[in-house]
Amino acid sequence: MSTGTELAEVDDLTLLRRHQDGDRDAFGELFRRHRDRMWAVALRTARDPEVAADAVQDAFLNAFRRAGSFRGDSQVTTWLHRITVNACLDRLRRQRPTANLDDHDPVEPRDGHHAVEVRLDVRQALDQLPEGQRLALVLVDMHGMSVAEAAQVLEVAEGTVKSRCSRGREAMARLLRHREDEP
Repeated sequence: MSTGTELAEVDDLTLLRRHQDGDRDAFGELFRRHRDRMWAVALRTARDPEVAADAVQDAFLNAFRRAGSFRGDSQVTTWLHRITVNACLDRLRRQRPTANLDDHDPVEPRDGHHAVEVRLDVRQALDQLPEGQRLALVLVDMHGMSVAEAAQVLEVAEGTVKSRCSRGREAMARLLRHREDEP
């Protein structure tokens, strides 16, 4: 058994190896360190707090069970990102719509704060992008991952991430310009 103070000073790879070797507390420290970041990734990927919460739980359970499959080709955080994104995508593929959104009128934004309006506009524009572009932009532009790390998480070539980001940024700019032109 390890103490919390001792584990807090250990790097992620060592924690994962210690977990593989039977240290019961090591994975708990990995979870503590990365749960908020994985939650943010899941929320931006799934765009639904309930789906995101379930996906994060699935992701950490999968990581716990499959820690032995970690090859060390990437950082532990990159590996966790990949598992989290995949858990989100799995949940979203299984999910069926529960209501017809066409029957509901969109809520008019009444908040006069410019930052909130911009954030909502960006989120709406992001939601309109194809999944690949949206995921690439979330990982690179919102989470600050390098193109190489995002490529590992998404399991695509670096050039694919670059092109998805480029096309996504262009589409976002068009969508946001269109919003500015609206009365």
